Amino acid sequence: MPDIFFGMFFLVFFLALGMIVFSFIKGIGQWNKNNHSPRLTVEATVVAKRGDVSHHHHQDANGIGHTSSSTTYYVTFQVASGDRMELCVGGPEYGMLVEGDFGDLSFQGTRYLGFQRKV
Repeated sequence: MPDIFFGMFFLVFFLALGMIVFSFIKGIGQWNKNNHSPRLTVEATVVAKRGDVSHHHHQDANGIGHTSSSTTYYVTFQVASGDRMELCVGGPEYGMLVEGDFGDLSFQGTRYLGFQRKV
């Protein structure tokens, strides 16, 4: 019976480790792809905004727990051809953008570089 639990422990451990390594390699691949993509500036309209809130539960060595949260902000832009792209932006940029804003969107691959509103 202990052999089953021992085997299950290692199975779960290596599955979790594999998922972490896969996510890390995928992130590096996206970073590299963005670095090799051209920097583009196109006319675009802000069509949607959303935030993704993540909650994190922590416990210290004394068993005292606390919770923290973080928010990742996304903005969807529509270009002249009708194509849409959702890019991750920082909090200050997110707060300054309003649905319906029109201007020049600068990006590199999936990396948001900036938005210059046209009046």
